[in-house]
Amino acid sequence: MIEHAFDILTGMSVTVQESLLDACDEPALGRLDDGSVRRTKLTRGAWVDVRHGWLAGAGALFARLAAPPGPGTGAVPWRAEKRQMYDRVVAVPRLLCFYGEDEPLPDPVLAAARQALDAYYGAELGEPFRTAGLCLYRDGRDSVAWHGDTTGRGSREDTMVAILSLGTPRALLLRPREGGSRPLRYEVGHGDLLVMGGSCQRTWEHAVPKTAQPVGARISVQFRPRGVR
Repeated sequence: MIEHAFDILTGMSVTVQESLLDACDEPALGRLDDGSVRRTKLTRGAWVDVRHGWLAGAGALFARLAAPPGPGTGAVPWRAEKRQMYDRVVAVPRLLCFYGEDEPLPDPVLAAARQALDAYYGAELGEPFRTAGLCLYRDGRDSVAWHGDTTGRGSREDTMVAILSLGTPRALLLRPREGGSRPLRYEVGHGDLLVMGGSCQRTWEHAVPKTAQPVGARISVQFRPRGVR
């Protein structure tokens, strides 16, 4: 395991823990049609696909996306947001950036990943992936609470959200909205792909919990079709 430090947003430092393969390789997407994608059927028409190590050399892509602003670097304009919570304003515990339908993605590897996802899932989804949301979890204090992507069509239609993880693995948890069972746990990072499909966004919830363990940074890239957020 190799660690690298990056400065984000004027001196905010993050550390990413790379595997030896990530550190040595330039980014290269693997195949999806070779039996390496493993599907788990959930309840009420939901499912999850996992393809570990889909992007080899993910550390190089992480470095490009996490680079501080400057000539020829810093392709992602990361934002630290705040939100109203009851009677106070709180900081969102992660950095964010969103690319809409007509916006070019910040790296050609992400464009190639979206094209590969369209080729593999297009017939089942019935439409292409259109947008990309990026989240930077700087350390174990950054997180996302239980939720489903139900802004827009995800609240009433089957859809897909494909997540490409870069950097240090973090736990992504899934639980049914009606409760009654222990959450499923997926450790994703180092170029792993996780796709939530079917009714998953409206019948299940997912979260990335905080952890007291010393962990490095992770970037999550979420590809979504039109009207799902």
